[in-house]
Amino acid sequence: MPTRESGVSHILTVVAVALVDVDGRVLLQQRPEGKAMAGLWEFPGGKVEQGELPEAALVRELREELGIDVETSCLAPATFASEALGERHLLLLLYACRKWKGTPQALHATALRWVRPLEMHGLPMPPADRPLIGLIEALL
Repeated sequence: MPTRESGVSHILTVVAVALVDVDGRVLLQQRPEGKAMAGLWEFPGGKVEQGELPEAALVRELREELGIDVETSCLAPATFASEALGERHLLLLLYACRKWKGTPQALHATALRWVRPLEMHGLPMPPADRPLIGLIEALL
């Protein structure tokens, strides 16, 4: 039930990562057809399940989506975004990561792309991801 202060009935917590390679590029994935915002480029990640810690959710999502293994100690909290989604509200927690095991593969995305933060400004991205670009530029 919506509260008077918030006007939303549910906060959806999502975790995402800026995987940074040795050249300072960040990995983005393209949302597949049939999903909301299909074709847009986004930071890999996903929903935090009930009772799950954000870092554990991100480790799980990266294994499921990219086939890579990440230690929670390698996830550095970077920034967050807050975006209205109708009656729900999205809280996106973005982490930075420079160390992982395996080669990222597009297991649930249409494509993967390594880009410099400046290049992200020219890509179609979800509304919650766009404000994070400048912060990623500043961090890298």
